[in-house]
Amino acid sequence: MKQLIFVVEDDAALQELYTYSLENEFDCRCFDNGEMFFEALATIKPDLIMLDIMLPGEDGFAILSRLKSDQATTRIPVIVASAKGEEIAKVKGLNLGADDYISKPFGVLELVARIKANLRKHDKLSADKLVYKDIVINLTKHQVSANNKPFAATPKGYSLLRMLCANAEKVQSRDIIFKEVWGSDYIGETRTLDMHIRELRKKLALANSEAVIQTVRGVGYMLT
Repeated sequence: MKQLIFVVEDDAALQELYTYSLENEFDCRCFDNGEMFFEALATIKPDLIMLDIMLPGEDGFAILSRLKSDQATTRIPVIVASAKGEEIAKVKGLNLGADDYISKPFGVLELVARIKANLRKHDKLSADKLVYKDIVINLTKHQVSANNKPFAATPKGYSLLRMLCANAEKVQSRDIIFKEVWGSDYIGETRTLDMHIRELRKKLALANSEAVIQTVRGVGYMLT
């Protein structure tokens, strides 16, 4: 499946250039303004966003600020595009959280190269992290945060949350959880699992996390 690129650009000629340049390697979808863009974003998340600065209605800076302040979209890489020589626009975009900047007019080869470079960088970061909603698990450092707040977890609590995040929105049976977290030879009371779930729920609530661990009666648990 091709990676999905969202382009927010009101110039029809440039929309055609984006589509022509990217159609062989990516699924490219163009939007004339922020309203149309956010409407689409509510139903599907792209792998990368190309964002023009000068737009009708909400400008690129306002759109970028919204993207980076929302936990659901803050990690989507954004490349800002603006007229060549606008140093202030470039600096402002990067300070607001843009991942890269490209000056207009740009060539097809440069555009594709910039997109691929940012996707590779994002993939590398993602490989070291497990993310669901506002929960971020650093797999290398064994660190957890929820809603941008450090999340202290015991070794078993860490393993349990990691499993639930990796299988988010899918029910995990008690048997599977015990095998994955405690080991296939574990024999103990189910209250051990309930205790760890209760502790994780408490910490998620204290962090005001969007994520919730649900009990699926008679089966197990699911992170939603």
